[in-house]
Amino acid sequence: MAYEQIIYDVRDAIATITLNRPARLNAWTPQMGRELYEAFRRAGDDDGVRVIVVTGAGRGFCAGADMDNLRGIQSGATDDAPSRSSERPAGGEIRPTHPALATAYAYPVNVPKPVIGAINGPVAGLGFTYMLYYDLRIASDRARFGTAFARRGLVAEHGSSWMLPRLVGMANACDLLFSGRMIDAPEALAMGLVNRVVPHDELLSHVYDVATELATLSSPRAIAVMKRMLYGHQFTDLATATADADAEMLASFPTEDFREGVKSFLERRPPRFTGR
Repeated sequence: MAYEQIIYDVRDAIATITLNRPARLNAWTPQMGRELYEAFRRAGDDDGVRVIVVTGAGRGFCAGADMDNLRGIQSGATDDAPSRSSERPAGGEIRPTHPALATAYAYPVNVPKPVIGAINGPVAGLGFTYMLYYDLRIASDRARFGTAFARRGLVAEHGSSWMLPRLVGMANACDLLFSGRMIDAPEALAMGLVNRVVPHDELLSHVYDVATELATLSSPRAIAVMKRMLYGHQFTDLATATADADAEMLASFPTEDFREGVKSFLERRPPRFTGR
């Protein structure tokens, strides 16, 4: 599909998806949602892509749902509310790695590749919720974060009440959701909402350094399996998770990536993983 509200680019095994409505601080629309889903599906299916980076154009990451769309929902002028059905383009589907993850905005965790959010500026509301489903979040020191729901008469949406406490703990989740207040990047780092904070002008170069390291030094097969384990094991018990891990470890031994990992270590050179 042709993209109008995002930019999709692939270089050096890294797919970059840029939210591209800078005049509206990249406010979310159902069309943007459809384009994002298709871009994730495309990157997930592309053997030439090993890491996905998501960022925003201009000075913001995503200001939340577009207010014009929200006013239309409130007045009844449109029924185009964000939902699983309204944000799925015709064509291929991203298959959930666990039945519990077959939800509207959880698909970044179902793509078998690392997803890194390069949070370049303010993020709120639906943009905040969507960001929770990235594997890593690296923030500019100019970034600010807020849920905003309580200040709009809304509730924690699309699984954020499940994801957020797992990232920041229950007390911090209650604070962010009940107050709707904006926090700065250092506070987001302190509570575990983001992995790192870097100077704004160094954000993308730092993110690409991290992405390149993952793309070149880590086995794509190993990452795909571990990503499924990490998210899927949230819905099971320790004994079941251990049995699954043991089976996956045994399945790793005959793979090309395991052989290459050992060989490259012994030869003291960077690995050349194939994902097989």
